[in-house]
Amino acid sequence: MLEDIMKIARNAGEAIMAIYESDDFDVQLKGDDSPLTKADLAAHNVICDGLKTIAKQYPIISEESSDITWEQRKHWHRYWLVDPLDGTKEFIKRNGEFTVNIALIEHGEPILGVVYAPVLDAMYTGERDNGAYLNGEAINVERNEPDTLRVVGSRSHASQETTDWLEQLGKPYEMVPMGSSLKICLVAEGKADIYPRLGPTSEWDTGAAHAVLNAAGGSITTVDNEPLRYNQKESFLNPYFIAKPLKLS
Repeated sequence: MLEDIMKIARNAGEAIMAIYESDDFDVQLKGDDSPLTKADLAAHNVICDGLKTIAKQYPIISEESSDITWEQRKHWHRYWLVDPLDGTKEFIKRNGEFTVNIALIEHGEPILGVVYAPVLDAMYTGERDNGAYLNGEAINVERNEPDTLRVVGSRSHASQETTDWLEQLGKPYEMVPMGSSLKICLVAEGKADIYPRLGPTSEWDTGAAHAVLNAAGGSITTVDNEPLRYNQKESFLNPYFIAKPLKLS
């Protein structure tokens, strides 16, 4: 099934790139004033159509079709969690740091994830008990805690709370700026040591990369050190969280 999902993600990436390389983004604002482009919708359609063709059928939650009631989805044990284009602001800025995200969630845990960055042609995959990969090469979190922490942070969503939290660690750190779910993927491949997100995100922003990080030997926990879980409440908003290697305190 992972091969099928990789193909779907790549097809969605091609649909995004067709618009990215044109001048017709058709940017709109959603209800929360976040941007929505033709590329988001094109990728959404490609992914949903693709998921309907694979052998095992599960319900789908996508950022662009998230109006499913809690009464319906609270009984779902397995479902697809999709962000067709994470990093729309990065897309509009044309910096290439945006991704296609497809995750399979089982009982609140991401067990399979594909994150594809079409401009970078970077395909991250992670599957429970089968490891994590970048373009077919195995990846793992950094096993050794460095003297200076490499802290990955958002290009578009700087947070004073994050700065305050880092200062409280009492440890030297350097910032590694990155957009979209690639921030979590950098931790998964050992290029960053920690990603504290003390700002708003939604479940589709993290599900696929969370699966990659888990498979690479890391974890995402809340600031209270509880595992980040999915589809446990009516709201799709995540609590604040920390993405890190398992051994990092």
